[in-house]
Amino acid sequence: MTAEESSRAIEAVCRLAPVMPVLVVEDAAMAPRLAAALVAGGLPALEVTLRTPAALEAIRAMADVPGAVVGAGTLLTPNDVKAAVAAGARFGVSPGATPRLLDAVAEAGLPLLAGAATASEVMALLERGHRVQKFFPAEAAGGTAALRALGGPLPQVAFCPTGGIGPGNAAAWLALSNVICVGGSWVAPPAHIAAGRWDEITAIASAAANLVRSPHG
Repeated sequence: MTAEESSRAIEAVCRLAPVMPVLVVEDAAMAPRLAAALVAGGLPALEVTLRTPAALEAIRAMADVPGAVVGAGTLLTPNDVKAAVAAGARFGVSPGATPRLLDAVAEAGLPLLAGAATASEVMALLERGHRVQKFFPAEAAGGTAALRALGGPLPQVAFCPTGGIGPGNAAAWLALSNVICVGGSWVAPPAHIAAGRWDEITAIASAAANLVRSPHG
């Protein structure tokens, strides 16, 4: 997969909904119901972070849920990329980017939403063909003012900001012309998952799916 093809593929994933759930799954047995609840609410693009022992099995289980487009988050190493692809991930997300990681996803043909927080990091990814990037950690890296400022000299890059985003500020992020979607964990509260409160998760997802994006995003 060329960098241009990867960029188009990750853009298509990001355009599926205004919010991409960022999921920390502790019990893979819960994964299919969680994915189905989020898809039912209108959020089909799901990032399962590789932060728990259950993550890869959760990706495998979610990959079979109709309508779900499942990706692996917190990709840090080439081995993470191999494991994610083997589990059935259709895209990857990383908090930052290294040459080894970028080479690994290119070799694997895995579309990547790579993280950047500074103009230099954005430019380095752009040199590799990544026109859609993750702005992380969004709030800690300067919030909407910082990302708006990056859009001045770098208007050709679209972002999925993640980190510190919730129902109270998601709309402000989505109003930015260089934001294509936002990532957030609020749509699947851990207590709701543990208790199997799937209808409530669907309701939260539905509210998130109805957030309005900038017409220029």
